[in-house]
Amino acid sequence: MPFDPLDINTITYDEGELRRAALLGVMANGQVLGGRSGVRPGDPGLTTTLSGTTINVSPGPAWVWHPGQGTYRAALPSAWSGTLQAAHATLSRIDLVYLRVWDTTVDGSGLRQADVVYLPGTPSSTPVAPAPVGTVIYVALATITVPPVGGGSPSVSLAVRPYTVAPGGILPDATASGLYVGMFRDNGTDLQRWNGTGWDTYQKVQTVGWTVPTLGSGYTQGDLTSNGNANGPIRYRRYNDRGTDYMEWDGGASRANGAQTTNILSTALPGGTNGFRPAGRASFSVARNATSAAGEAAAINSLKVDFNADGTVSLVSATSGPTETNWFSLRGIRYALA
Repeated sequence: MPFDPLDINTITYDEGELRRAALLGVMANGQVLGGRSGVRPGDPGLTTTLSGTTINVSPGPAWVWHPGQGTYRAALPSAWSGTLQAAHATLSRIDLVYLRVWDTTVDGSGLRQADVVYLPGTPSSTPVAPAPVGTVIYVALATITVPPVGGGSPSVSLAVRPYTVAPGGILPDATASGLYVGMFRDNGTDLQRWNGTGWDTYQKVQTVGWTVPTLGSGYTQGDLTSNGNANGPIRYRRYNDRGTDYMEWDGGASRANGAQTTNILSTALPGGTNGFRPAGRASFSVARNATSAAGEAAAINSLKVDFNADGTVSLVSATSGPTETNWFSLRGIRYALA
């Protein structure tokens, strides 16, 4: 059927045509004639705060989408205030603060206006935020958790307040659904791009410091002049590259004669979440300087080092008696942690 395009003389437009055309200025939500409701990133407007029992909402604009109706553009021109409902004697409650648009053509309210609405929740041992009932055109601004009497002060959360941007903009929303290949979102830590099936993470440049461990008995940290063949001290760090966590080692050490120990470190590396242990053993050949024992034709100037899943670091070479390791280097060793 024919419809009215905008920006043509002599045509009279109804409100629905204007709202649907306004969808061109806001991020899609994946639905037909859909648009993403929300406030603008970085805009301090429509921020909810508490002062005692007074709820305050600062002035500001928002896009408010409703199915089949396009987007309403609403701007609170001055601060709004309301009174927090008294706490329950024994149960907690979660209240909702939202921006509502009344459009009698759609909701039959008899009104054509916009305002902030405070909706108290139901006290419960497992409280949840309430939702407006019926045909309500709105966008959530905040929830307020109200403990029972004597249970502490109420607290405001802006987590329910959505953000929206122009088409092609970067959404500051870790839960945003991928709508098209090339869509970007900021998950609060990293920039991510939707590839059609999942989110690719674009890593920021990391600045990760080194940790210099204490070595076990018989081992002396390297320096820049003599010990450890001047490789500097043994040190390590954990970093992320393209979504995978890695360990990197540097430096060297000198070793007194005697039997190898099961761990060149004084204690095992920490494990657990954000720990420093590989999921399985990581083995490398590293440079060393060795002295030939009596009866040996020549010393082999390399040896195996194992980075074990229990957090120990072991040199694997001859035991005391044959060839001894005078110094060794871990410079340039890198392996994935998972």
